[in-house]
Amino acid sequence: MRKLYIIALATISAFSSGCGKGGAGGELVGVRTKKVNSSRVPYGMVYIPAGTFVMGQTDQDITFAQIAQNKQVTVQAFYMDETEITNNEYKQFVNWVRDSIAITDYLQDPKLYIQTKGQAANAGGPKYIDWKKVGDGSVIWNTRKNAANANKLQAMYYQGEDRVFDRNEIDVRLLKYNFAIMNYREAANYRGDKSKKRSDFIFRDTVGVYPDTLVWLADFAYAQNDPMTEGYFSHPSYASYPVVGITWRQARAFTIWRTRLYEGSEQGSRNPRLPFELPSEAEFEYAARGGRVGTDYPWGGPYIRNAKGCLMANFKPGRGNYNDDGGSVTVNARSYYPNDFGLYNMAGNVAEWTASAYDESASTFVHDLNPTFSYEAKASDPEVMKRKVVRGGSWKDIGYFLQNSTRAFEYQDTAKSYIGFRCVTRFPGRDIRDKSSF
Repeated sequence: MRKLYIIALATISAFSSGCGKGGAGGELVGVRTKKVNSSRVPYGMVYIPAGTFVMGQTDQDITFAQIAQNKQVTVQAFYMDETEITNNEYKQFVNWVRDSIAITDYLQDPKLYIQTKGQAANAGGPKYIDWKKVGDGSVIWNTRKNAANANKLQAMYYQGEDRVFDRNEIDVRLLKYNFAIMNYREAANYRGDKSKKRSDFIFRDTVGVYPDTLVWLADFAYAQNDPMTEGYFSHPSYASYPVVGITWRQARAFTIWRTRLYEGSEQGSRNPRLPFELPSEAEFEYAARGGRVGTDYPWGGPYIRNAKGCLMANFKPGRGNYNDDGGSVTVNARSYYPNDFGLYNMAGNVAEWTASAYDESASTFVHDLNPTFSYEAKASDPEVMKRKVVRGGSWKDIGYFLQNSTRAFEYQDTAKSYIGFRCVTRFPGRDIRDKSSF
């Protein structure tokens, strides 16, 4: 019996000693991880430090709505786009979807896919587009040099009576983005439920990505905004203006695409980030305040004009003098002075989608750490469940909607000529301003 015990002990020791690979003399040292520069600010974004603030109204509730009750909350550090997403930036998303559909559904050219060593691109298994070869898309759409492409891509243009002067114009109804994401909140609600599978918490959606350019006519009855419909998204003069005509679902799809775009880049493989998202309602208000306490507007206040009498944002002054602030509709996304965090147009220009669902009494039940109220509305849900918080006020709003605390909403499938968005990505780890040690 003693002999068997010694043999068993020797066997256990042999297996244990074999696990020393990567260790330090058998000590627990953890797995090897990449060294990342978490303090590197993403391109086009600014760092928003963690902080505590009183969320809610700082002035009298002139509407008596009581939907912005005061509450002290804490927000962790994050990065935020310094401007609204512009037409030029959103067009990169549209062109990516356009080119992806052209390659995968129509051209099916093996040379445009990444060819792994020893395996042709047209072999079995998943195929990945080689975006270095695609470049700006001219290799696809320069049909004068490639007649074969012209014939294959003809189905992507409007057909028959939908054509104007027989021009080749992309049928924007074909430009749809498919994605799948994990619904972690839903998974948390059903944790421990063995009847649920992982697939039950995967949310899949298909979203048309092209902006609704007709909003310039649909939003304003008896207004001659035809030139804005025809040129606002497509004309180069508006490239740096905020994109509009975007639904909440389209804005969310953009954040998912932006995350995948970065993850698939060389920089993304070397220095990974947390996903891009829409800001929560609390994050937007905290960022808009710029670190100031108890102020009405991103620049402070209590006035909308500075000491020289200049208006500080793009909105509707007085009773309709739209030009008084320097722009009759939207203006360049870098117009006016940024707030103390370096963010432009956190009030005015275009109102902005947030990730938060709208509820009149949200301030009474959300947590005081990173507060938000979110709900993944289904197509069958009543309209009241499809409301999303809109913040910041726009070029067509009066000054009240520019206040940091003012809340509004719009339905997630609705596009407007005065609503845009910007993205955030959470800062991974400790506040980079805090140099103290514990």
